[in-house]
Amino acid sequence: MIVLIHPPLTKPCELPSGLAHLAGALHAHGVEYLLLDANLEGILYLLKKPVEARDIWTRRALKHIDSNLESLRDIDLYRKFDTYKKTVLEVNRLLGRSAGDDVRVSLEDYEHAVLSPVKTGDLLYAAQHPEENPFYPYFSEWFRKIIGQQHPYFIGFSLSYLSQALCTFAMIGFVKKYFPDIQIILGGSLLTSWMKSPGWKNFFNGFVDHFVRGPGEGQLLTLLGKEVSQKTHYKPVYDFDNINQYLAPGLIMPYSTSSGCYWGKCAFCPERAEGNRYIQRPPHVVVSELRGLVEDVKPALIHFTDNAVSPAVLKCLAENPPGAPWYGFARVTEHLTDPAFCMALKRSGCVMLKLGVESGDQSVLDSMHKGNDVAITSRTLKSLSQAGIAVYVYLLFGTPQESEKEARATLDFVVEHSDYINFLNLAIFNLPLLSPDSKGLQRSSFYEGDLSLYTDFVHPKGWNRTKVRRFLDSEFKKHPAIKPILQRQPPLFTSNHAPLFSKLFIDFHASGIAK
Repeated sequence: MIVLIHPPLTKPCELPSGLAHLAGALHAHGVEYLLLDANLEGILYLLKKPVEARDIWTRRALKHIDSNLESLRDIDLYRKFDTYKKTVLEVNRLLGRSAGDDVRVSLEDYEHAVLSPVKTGDLLYAAQHPEENPFYPYFSEWFRKIIGQQHPYFIGFSLSYLSQALCTFAMIGFVKKYFPDIQIILGGSLLTSWMKSPGWKNFFNGFVDHFVRGPGEGQLLTLLGKEVSQKTHYKPVYDFDNINQYLAPGLIMPYSTSSGCYWGKCAFCPERAEGNRYIQRPPHVVVSELRGLVEDVKPALIHFTDNAVSPAVLKCLAENPPGAPWYGFARVTEHLTDPAFCMALKRSGCVMLKLGVESGDQSVLDSMHKGNDVAITSRTLKSLSQAGIAVYVYLLFGTPQESEKEARATLDFVVEHSDYINFLNLAIFNLPLLSPDSKGLQRSSFYEGDLSLYTDFVHPKGWNRTKVRRFLDSEFKKHPAIKPILQRQPPLFTSNHAPLFSKLFIDFHASGIAK
């Protein structure tokens, strides 16, 4: 018997993708397992615990908590953005008040006033003092109950985000303190990145018994004594408890058609720096499996979690609709400049595409080997808009190739295309610690911590983080063509809830097709 856990804290709006794929492998080999989304259950626990309401706003949030949670699970809320925003912020306010003075808990993040998720010593402290974690009353009771009933030999934790790290080690510490015979397995994308660092060693001896690096299905099966075949993919299984309690209007089903990135050439890309191999499953197999999953799971929305859904898969989806609305990341390609192809994507259920536009300056794109063409991006935005597919554009400022001049070119591009952009994500460049493209750059500390994956640098053109942030705050965000786009951003849930506001998503469910 093995228990697999998705620890706090991530956005509590969709099923954990990693555990679903691990469960598929275990199910295929007849291994008894139990899945726990401790993030969802932990957040709901904090939201229901007694809180001292010291102000009128907290008292109102406390009074409305049950109705607000139910509203977030009702598609009608997503037709009224102002009401949605008020609902999310009230829930978030109450969640923050429930965590104590040393911890800031929100619907998107977990931050400790003293402890850092990138310091080995702080993670060990969290493991040694689990009772200090705000989720302790929840997970301590859960572990005692389940371990007493199920007697698992292994408990596995999926650590993919920094916001999960301190809670993950608090939970591990509790298990090791009270149930020392249970073996702890630790995996996930964040752990994998740590393990690929040249300075990695087992910092957590005595707490973690087994580390799983990269895709975990084969390693987990081997650890459990199962003979692993050449089969590299298992149909994901989504048999979590409380499956109807996520903060979304129906089940959002994560699904991946590939691992790695099919482009794999971008400068400073963490995927490239870590040497992650690209593996694409045959598109016809993808659409066939999706059809079966949609019939079984009946999701309100499919979330493709690929780094970028390949043109071949997009074409196959356009020809073989999965039977539910869907969205995901895609690269800007010639395919998406074709209005007929975009209309076919719309008919297949595509309600939103996330595009890594990055810059509106061609010289920046070329120097970073992005493979993007500004003219093609322009045509793509117009074709998707014409089809009614929402577009979530990602921009990256402060790269070594960019100066204020190129940043202003991006500003001009966004203003010119503001009618075709539904949502914007503005990011400031972080230099990956292991990047092979950083030669010649003078580095400086970014996060203090021996597990940090990024470093700061002296910008060769003087376009440092302070100047970039000032430009974004004082000019970019305030431009009258851009400000309305930013105001449409769903607070806290951002891109995870953005497709829920798409007219196509609303219309799909209103038509009764998805029922």
